[in-house]
Amino acid sequence: MSYHVCLVCMGNICRSPMAEIVLRATLAGHGLGDLVTVDSAGTGDWHQGGPMDARAAAMLADHGYDGSQHRARQFLPDWWGGIDLVLAMDARNLDALRRLAPAGADVRLFRSFDPAAPPGAEVPDPYYGEREGFAEVLRMVEAASAGLAGHLAATLPRSTGV
Repeated sequence: MSYHVCLVCMGNICRSPMAEIVLRATLAGHGLGDLVTVDSAGTGDWHQGGPMDARAAAMLADHGYDGSQHRARQFLPDWWGGIDLVLAMDARNLDALRRLAPAGADVRLFRSFDPAAPPGAEVPDPYYGEREGFAEVLRMVEAASAGLAGHLAATLPRSTGV
């Protein structure tokens, strides 16, 4: 059985898909690709079915990641039963998710897994900015992904192959 992580931002076209793709690659690099399922969604429905923002995809491509297959979707309340950890990119989305969450759901800020980030640190929305905003998001996402991969490597049971 796979551990399931869902990354969530507002429209699922910039931050959360960048995080999904980076986290998936990071987990594979830690040998956890078969143990953890990663996906993403938005709290809003504006971009459902559409591709990732072209600037986000270009930033990922510039760093060796492929975001071409991403299609935006909205987080649905009936997903809670199949997700172990929901990670919001910012406090606004965290609040929205917590309002939807059943008791006991594990909902946190994504950057809480970055050991260098201060408590409450967010991944800022680069949508209305320039290229540097997407580069900053990628740096934050890579740091949080590394921290989360380390956490999961230390806490998830692994098959012994016996």
